[in-house]
Amino acid sequence: MKSRSATEQAIGYLARREHSAAELQQKLQQAGHETDKIHAALEKLQQSGLQDDQRFAEAFIRSRALRGYGELRIRQEMKQKGVADELINSTIQQAETDWFALAIEVRCKRFGEQSPDDYKDRAKQMRFLQYRGFTHEQITESFELN
Repeated sequence: MKSRSATEQAIGYLARREHSAAELQQKLQQAGHETDKIHAALEKLQQSGLQDDQRFAEAFIRSRALRGYGELRIRQEMKQKGVADELINSTIQQAETDWFALAIEVRCKRFGEQSPDDYKDRAKQMRFLQYRGFTHEQITESFELN
């Protein structure tokens, strides 16, 4: 069996979903490719437009927001995937996501539209929304629905 080149393997990864450059680099290193060949492959893919961190960031924000995750969690996950802080900030600012409305939607979907009756239930719902990556302001706003 013939082993695939770093470029071919990276194209295979990109065919499944968008990847950040850092993510591809890590996967190719784990596959045993040499560092210089990895850098050459990434350069080639970026020049041809097959790999673009901006496009990855936009798609990632869109997909995670659709799954009910907030801005803070999305930021953290993008950092873990090796996306530059400046790119994260600019992409989140450009995203047409209403984080307040999303927090309300997520809370209502999980717990219903009724506001919590006691402190214990309210704290539970707040922890859930914090885990999902919403800010304190967004969480507080989601409780002021009723």
